[in-house]
Amino acid sequence: MIIVSAPSGAGKTTIVRGILVRFPQLEFSVSACSRPIRKNEIDGKDYYFMTPEQFRSEIEHDKFLEWEEVYPGSFYGTLKSELERIWSKGKHIIFDVDVKGGINIKKQYPANSLALFVKPPSLETLRERLKKRSTETPESLKKRLEKAEYEMSFAGEFDTQIVNDSIDRAVNEASELVEGFIKNKQLKRQS
Repeated sequence: MIIVSAPSGAGKTTIVRGILVRFPQLEFSVSACSRPIRKNEIDGKDYYFMTPEQFRSEIEHDKFLEWEEVYPGSFYGTLKSELERIWSKGKHIIFDVDVKGGINIKKQYPANSLALFVKPPSLETLRERLKKRSTETPESLKKRLEKAEYEMSFAGEFDTQIVNDSIDRAVNEASELVEGFIKNKQLKRQS
């Protein structure tokens, strides 16, 4: 399992896409969420979209590997069925998850996962990246930056930290780490 976590806007999704291009033996774990579907998103490809009530029901039925109520009424998580779906194809899983989700997965699979924490060069850089998205109100931007600062305090719980000051360099660094991890796991299986 490859776990990629970061504060919102640090570049984790772009890095995950870069890794997926280089490693056909990996498959993306589609997360579930309770937010409304956005234009150009596809249910089952971008996320599994659920109502908050559906999400809570799946929690009660122990359907999640990990989940988080990121903001009141706004849930994100990884369905256990995603692991089964990907493993049944004989592939390894790559996760693009929030920081707490990454920590939770790593705790459950400590020997079989590589947990990468992607950091922005600074909070100011992160502020600029989030502003460029044009999806944030001043209030939501402030909330995201406060959350990012808090999430950065957990970076030490991950196997490695990657500073995303250049997306090409960050993708290369992450890819080298993934390649080393996969090779190491294959060698251990052979011996």
